[in-house]
Amino acid sequence: MLTEGMDLSLWGSYYRASWHGSGQIPERAVRAGLISRFGAIDSNEGGQTQRANVNLDWRWRLSDDQLVTIHVYGTYYTLSLFDNFTFFLNNPDTGDEINQRDTRFLAGFDGQYEHRSRPFGADLTSSAGLQYRVDTPHVVLANTVQRHLLARVQDVRIVEQSYSPFVKFDLAPTNWLRVVTGARGDIFTYDVTSKLNDALNGDVTRARPNVKASVVLGPFRQTELFANFGTGFHSNDARALIQQPGLPALPTARGYEFGVKTRLLPRVEFSATYWMLDLASELVFNGDDGTTEARGPSHREGWEFATRMTLLDWLTFSGNVTTTRARFDTGGAVPLAPRVTAQADVTARLPWGLATSLAMRHVGNRFADEDRTQTARGYTIFDLTARYRYRALEAFIGIENLTNVEWREAQLAFTSRLRGEPAAGVQDIHFTPGTPRAVLGGVALKF
Repeated sequence: MLTEGMDLSLWGSYYRASWHGSGQIPERAVRAGLISRFGAIDSNEGGQTQRANVNLDWRWRLSDDQLVTIHVYGTYYTLSLFDNFTFFLNNPDTGDEINQRDTRFLAGFDGQYEHRSRPFGADLTSSAGLQYRVDTPHVVLANTVQRHLLARVQDVRIVEQSYSPFVKFDLAPTNWLRVVTGARGDIFTYDVTSKLNDALNGDVTRARPNVKASVVLGPFRQTELFANFGTGFHSNDARALIQQPGLPALPTARGYEFGVKTRLLPRVEFSATYWMLDLASELVFNGDDGTTEARGPSHREGWEFATRMTLLDWLTFSGNVTTTRARFDTGGAVPLAPRVTAQADVTARLPWGLATSLAMRHVGNRFADEDRTQTARGYTIFDLTARYRYRALEAFIGIENLTNVEWREAQLAFTSRLRGEPAAGVQDIHFTPGTPRAVLGGVALKF
């Protein structure tokens, strides 16, 4: 605390790692016994990365009704990643190993002013602010063999900046009605310089507005009704925008949801939500170079059910289930879009300092390609944790994947070629194995 009503905090972190990994291995290679599910076709896959972060937060409470918050951050990040997605499809002799390198500095500012008032007797919280961010990636894509450079395919420097002013109003005219609305503008500038391809040199500026609105009715007999609407976007690759001037830089995402929350039953909270999401452009994985490419519009809709129950004073249960339908406007499936997901947790907090939790997460089978001919396998995993605290000492133990399920962390459908296979390759599911049963533990001293 600097003075009365003013706080300042500064923190930083540093992370560094290097690894060898199997990448995405073809399902047919495991099925034929060529490798185990933890094996590798190209044992040189892996990489190195490091990240340094610094963050500054400042809060200034001007009065009981006014608050200013400022967050400033900076990051230095490097990644050198060796991958081989297609193995011997494009280069039968040397293989298709690639090296993706990214070195960047990014920094940003997030400032907001909040004011509380009571016009005409209604509670109103008004907020206004500005966000700014700059990214300066130096991106290199190269062909390699056993991590030795053959030739650079891309060598690009990018400066991407965004400026985003916003306003928000949270109004409660009565004790049974709450309205939240806001607007935001986003201005992006892209400056791309290539050492290898003049067609990648250029700069682009794009801008777009976004709005959101929420209405909450209730509670009536411990029950609320709500409706939400909002627009958003994702930012497409700056290199793609230079190569394809007609490609939308900030394609629209438009979402709606309608639902109910209730505590009508004693010790039980329940909510049901119907939602829809329309994307003007969907990003789809490209196996040849391990990146994504912009595709056409898509539509998603589904239901989400959630509950929390206090079974006993020391025992609680919480869980949720979401069902989803996702498809392109052409009728094709959105690859890897979940169809059913679920989570559940049973937690016991005993008065002598022991807390235990059994958690479950489930992802159902989903389509891996647009034609719905390939299936990405689902899984159900249980984790068990226990914590005991005595004064300043805390000990914990956790068992991940309690039943030792052979699950898949990532799954992608694309064409690859192993030695001896047809030159055109084979369409297959490629996956990264999920971790087997693991036991973690530790002791913490708090002071």
